[in-house]
Amino acid sequence: MPNTTLSAGDPIEARCTKCRKNSDHIIVTMEEEAPVKVQCKTCERQHKYRPPTAPRKPAVRRVVDPKVAERKEWELLRPSMKTAEATDYSMTSAYKVKALINHPVFGLGLVQRLAGSQKVEVLFEDGKKTMRCK
Repeated sequence: MPNTTLSAGDPIEARCTKCRKNSDHIIVTMEEEAPVKVQCKTCERQHKYRPPTAPRKPAVRRVVDPKVAERKEWELLRPSMKTAEATDYSMTSAYKVKALINHPVFGLGLVQRLAGSQKVEVLFEDGKKTMRCK
């Protein structure tokens, strides 16, 4: 590939400060074989030469299944749960956050948050459930 020297009036790709993107420019002034001032061919604005930026990589979005996340959370919390301290679940009882309950169908559960009046969100082995309470 031949080595070409740049001069005023030559086309060059640069980052336009007004358009905020890489675009074709014309060199207006040079200093020691480097462009100093350029003019954008799109908006025709003159500005300092800024080399073109590399294109951004698209953000990788990881789709996380909520059930998988809930199971992982359960696996992390399960060793610290003391089954003997769990109270039997009743719709007429009141519960606090971090209370252990024993449900006849879902098994051992940990109250995660109060979900409005007369409801709590409980984490069971098979996922979160919203349960009625006093």
